[in-house]
Amino acid sequence: MQHAVGSPLPPPHQPGHGPAAGWAPAAHHPGAQHQGPAPAPPPPGFTPPAAPAQHPPMPPAPDTTGHVPLPPGAPVAVPVPSPATAPDPTTTTLAVLLIGPAGAGKTSVAKHWADHRRVPTAHISLDDVREWVRSGFADPQSGWNDHSEAQYRLARRTCGFAARNFLANGISCILDDAVFPDRPVVGLGGWKRHVGPGLLPVVLLPGLDIVLERNAERSGNRRLTDEEVARIHGRMAGWYGSGLPIIDNSQLDIPETARVLDDILTRAIASPPTW
Repeated sequence: MQHAVGSPLPPPHQPGHGPAAGWAPAAHHPGAQHQGPAPAPPPPGFTPPAAPAQHPPMPPAPDTTGHVPLPPGAPVAVPVPSPATAPDPTTTTLAVLLIGPAGAGKTSVAKHWADHRRVPTAHISLDDVREWVRSGFADPQSGWNDHSEAQYRLARRTCGFAARNFLANGISCILDDAVFPDRPVVGLGGWKRHVGPGLLPVVLLPGLDIVLERNAERSGNRRLTDEEVARIHGRMAGWYGSGLPIIDNSQLDIPETARVLDDILTRAIASPPTW
């Protein structure tokens, strides 16, 4: 069977369809009219069925990804301790920023602290996030410039979003970064802006001989020259007198440092620092 070019094709043949079931090809051509018998009137006493019930529209779905709620737009608030009980940093959902020079032990202490918490806890290292950039990585060892600063800011903003996302789901987090007291760009202001005033900063500052020894054990772009380590350590001394809690972990191993960190956080929850 052939059809004129431009004419619609007939529907596929199915049981109950086609010419045997009353399908009129003329009805598919413009201008063709199909005259059928007039509808019969309803019988006496006939009541038409009620219209289907109208259901209210469904509320919009919550802003979630699976069962994981996304973080609110507002920054993390300062934790409010319960007046009836003493604050317990091992069971409270917290956001902690561990500050210190290269070789202070920030990453090791942060990992141990996160591993031994009694509540879910994440560790976020700014250095790790910076190194997500592979091709085109702006290594600060090659000199601090517009590219390294831009990638630092991007990494810090990414860490801040990750921290708020974890906290929105009841997961504590500890971040580590070499924050300088005398440099606004690489300073606390950005962390406060991206995480919130509820972030609790703590400084790790062992002696220069300790950080030099630990730096010597590093490799790759994580290892700095002795001159650079000494310069960074000297600038970190500016945290003394800042009001931030400082841990001199020169004579402390990692578990002991984590216990001191818990003691400091207990006091910080009871009386949050002003920074």
